[in-house]
Amino acid sequence: MIEALLFYALLAATAVVVALTFLPLLRNDAWWVRVQDFPRLQIWILAMALIGLQLSLLDLSHTTSWALLFFAGLCFFYQAWWIVPYTPLFRKAVRRAAETDPQRTIRFMTANVLTPNRNAQALLDLVHKHRPDVLVTLESDQWWQARLDALEGDYPHTIKCPLDNLYGMHVYSRLPLSDTRIDYLVEPDKPSMHALVSLPSGQPVRVHCLHPAPPGPTKNETSGERDAELIIVAKSVADADLPVVVTGDLNDVAWSATTRLFRKISGLLDPRVGRGMFNTFHADYWFMRWPLDHLFHSSHFTLSRLARLPGFGSDHFPLLTELVFQGRGADQDNDLDADADDRARADSIADAENVSQKEVPQPS
Repeated sequence: MIEALLFYALLAATAVVVALTFLPLLRNDAWWVRVQDFPRLQIWILAMALIGLQLSLLDLSHTTSWALLFFAGLCFFYQAWWIVPYTPLFRKAVRRAAETDPQRTIRFMTANVLTPNRNAQALLDLVHKHRPDVLVTLESDQWWQARLDALEGDYPHTIKCPLDNLYGMHVYSRLPLSDTRIDYLVEPDKPSMHALVSLPSGQPVRVHCLHPAPPGPTKNETSGERDAELIIVAKSVADADLPVVVTGDLNDVAWSATTRLFRKISGLLDPRVGRGMFNTFHADYWFMRWPLDHLFHSSHFTLSRLARLPGFGSDHFPLLTELVFQGRGADQDNDLDADADDRARADSIADAENVSQKEVPQPS
């Protein structure tokens, strides 16, 4: 009786892990499908623990026991395929900068402040300590703008869009900004920011700051809006002549199918590949963290520094990324070439929301 109960308990656990693992293959953009992209690390750990329990508790003389082991093992290796690139076991996508030239270096800090968070001084302290050239804040409203404006002595170049709907956005820059735009690419209340940033050397860099809405039961019922924003920006920057940086809280994980498609279409590099996950959300729950805050860049740059900074009361950690401009980088490729199916998928995502890359500002 006990053996039968153990078997059925392990059968049920295996069925849950299999469902969580393979639901995203449906290419359905319903929120309850797409959110399964997020906890791949946690599901991988569950699959590993499940395999240990199966080996310990099942009678391996039965074919059904081996069947459960097979499916748990399949989930283990499938989830590993997605997350291993974000570990030191994988080849680095972006080369380490051989030297740091202040004339060619740009340092970004990307921080989702969490609108009701009132610990602005802790964020200002991080800014003063790490001295980013460009600070990008998400969820910043009028209250946050009043506190962040204290930076304007050192950060005189700004783009401001305070909103009280959790999608306000601000840029504070030491470096000159030009051709700045605030745009609403997919949804009328979800802004994005676009500008040219001039390095001290005079080299212009095309920068896009994004914060699309996530799929969820209290957000958007599908991932369609988020996916469309990422895809049209990817298409817009794919053939850019200038160096490109795309940063922000994309409300998607680094290892999702959509972010992978974004990288394929855009050709941009992810400096986390081969280095680590740099999980920035959720700051309060160590066991439920994933990489939601991103910085992608063109092959013009090598990497000087990449760090997740300490928390400051938000549910996100800030992300600090320092890049060095090298021109078109040799031996740097994201190893993700878009094929005909990828391009058709990208077109379908954009068409479903009736948006186009032509709507994305192209600072020049």
